[in-house]
Amino acid sequence: METNVTSIATKTPNATGEPGVNASRFEVVKRGFPLAMLVLLIVTFSIASPRFLTFSNFLIVLQQGTVLLVAALGMTFVIMAGSIDLSVGSIVALAALATALTADSLGAAAIIPAIAVGAAAGLVNGVLLAKGKVPSFIATMGAMVVYRGIVLLFTRGAPVSIEDEQFLNVYTNRTLGIPHSVIIGLVLMVVAYGIINRTVFGREVRAIGGGERVAILTGIQVARVKIYMYVLLGALCGIAGLLQGARAMAATAQLGEGLELDVIAAVVVGGTPLTGGVGSVVGTMLGVLIITLLSNGMNMAGVDPYLQNIVKGTVLVCAVFVTIDRRKIGIIK
Repeated sequence: METNVTSIATKTPNATGEPGVNASRFEVVKRGFPLAMLVLLIVTFSIASPRFLTFSNFLIVLQQGTVLLVAALGMTFVIMAGSIDLSVGSIVALAALATALTADSLGAAAIIPAIAVGAAAGLVNGVLLAKGKVPSFIATMGAMVVYRGIVLLFTRGAPVSIEDEQFLNVYTNRTLGIPHSVIIGLVLMVVAYGIINRTVFGREVRAIGGGERVAILTGIQVARVKIYMYVLLGALCGIAGLLQGARAMAATAQLGEGLELDVIAAVVVGGTPLTGGVGSVVGTMLGVLIITLLSNGMNMAGVDPYLQNIVKGTVLVCAVFVTIDRRKIGIIK
């Protein structure tokens, strides 16, 4: 399909008389957008605050971005397939609650129920989408409300504290000055990179995003792949919930609220279009850095918290404009 598009582009001159120049220029802008945005933020906030470019703030940014990174890695698969998940913040809260309820008895092994709860929530989303034929936007919007409601039902609005020392030592301490949560995030990033670029599953996800009907004709079990990718996202949200709960030393009903916007923004800003078909872990990492630096820099510069959401939303709209594939803009999966 790309070959046909390319051949047509090379045969059709544009206004300048140079075939494919506009398309190639747009592709350059598209690929360079995340890096250009990152450099712009670093320069701007370095001027706005002398404390921005310090090692201590660098560690703060890494810690702040870890939960976002872990959830965004899972969202990369989903968006790359042309779908969406609005329930990630609620799944993170649900997993944090599972962590808080089991940390005292299981210690560091509380990661098991956290992943299990996240994966189960992802499984429900995947089955609704793949087997029930419910659009991902609607299915996960409903799931977002249900999962948050479960957390509220169990907590009654009160925090559930995490006090087990072994658990906190494993997930909040540092090795060679590097927070364990950051190490976990980097390991998961390497694993996600391998899955996307070195496995059949990764190629199938990309193929579904490129064209679901074509993927079916080539023998890909689309429903199965979609369920797997939502289970994977849920499991990663489970780990994100554990890390968030460990950092806060508690699970609260408000934990993870609004996270879905940051996660989607990070993936899209990193170059994965909402229309699917392409995506990369490196791009998502850059997107996470951009969103985290944006929040961190605005806080240090004293920007009004309500204005910060407007800025984030503007960045997301710009990223969608740059990355979206307009040939597939009417497709809803």
